[in-house]
Amino acid sequence: MGSEDRAFGRRRLLGAGAALGGAALWGQLGSTAQASEAAGAAGAGGKGGRWPAGFPLPNGFQPEGITIGSRPVAYFGSIANGDIYGASLATGEGRVVVKGLGPEHPVIGLKLHSSGRLFLCGGPSRELRIADPRSGALRTLATVGSEGTFVNDVIFAHGAAWFTDSFKPQMYRLALDERGRPGDVRTVPLTGDWAQGPDFTSNGIERTPDGRALLLVNAFADGGSLMRVDPRTGAARKVDLGGAKLPNGDGMLLLGRTLYVVQQQQNAIDVFALDRAGTRGRAITRITDPERFRIPTTAAAWGDRIYLPNARFDVSEPGPTTTYEAVAVRQV
Repeated sequence: MGSEDRAFGRRRLLGAGAALGGAALWGQLGSTAQASEAAGAAGAGGKGGRWPAGFPLPNGFQPEGITIGSRPVAYFGSIANGDIYGASLATGEGRVVVKGLGPEHPVIGLKLHSSGRLFLCGGPSRELRIADPRSGALRTLATVGSEGTFVNDVIFAHGAAWFTDSFKPQMYRLALDERGRPGDVRTVPLTGDWAQGPDFTSNGIERTPDGRALLLVNAFADGGSLMRVDPRTGAARKVDLGGAKLPNGDGMLLLGRTLYVVQQQQNAIDVFALDRAGTRGRAITRITDPERFRIPTTAAAWGDRIYLPNARFDVSEPGPTTTYEAVAVRQV
């Protein structure tokens, strides 16, 4: 599918159009996780095949982002209506823990903070939101950017939450205090080697292994690049990946100095070994699973596994009966 078709398809999906109480579900999922840990399964991340290698998400959910914190519970955001779904990795069972604001307020990327709060990217709604999966509370913190802004992904670094904008050469810095409580929002222009394309450009975001800078996917520059960005200035420098391209780069996951980049339209995860500063890297391998990958978008880790939601962006007319799932693969 061409870049214009992909952009049109995603914008159309984003325009498409009770839950169990959050506290009750938190207790349910937490109890399941604790029981699994007591049995010795959680520490192994499902080694030995005791944990499912995949599990269903709600029909019509249209997942995009995933995040996992200090417990074996994965949270997924819905493009369809902004719901947050929580699932136990031990059983695959789950429920909606935060009710969304409707089709005009989707959730794209999301990240679980150590405080227990979820920080949510609102895509074309331009909203930065925060949610509590234990109580189900949801709050819009700010509306950023301008017409055409698409808030895509988020990471925590340097006392802030950093959000990418797929259609503007800028990112957003949401200040956080020591307890993870949000403060002011500032727009940080991207300069230096950054090249803004006519389609989705900035996508996934991570930190460098040494924590000093940010890593952003730029799906346009030089056929798809990884950029190292100074969080103080927004100055970007292209990371030397030895000729590797990231034309479909989406979510990223950094484990030590190993960077996993989901190449959604290629149904693959490209894996790189980075230097500490994140200035260069070399390709290690590509993870594919033709039987189970159906346009995965983002990744999160638990134990020795990586979990991904299948966004199924290849479905031309997703609806309330369209099926979705999360899948797990082994780390390299």
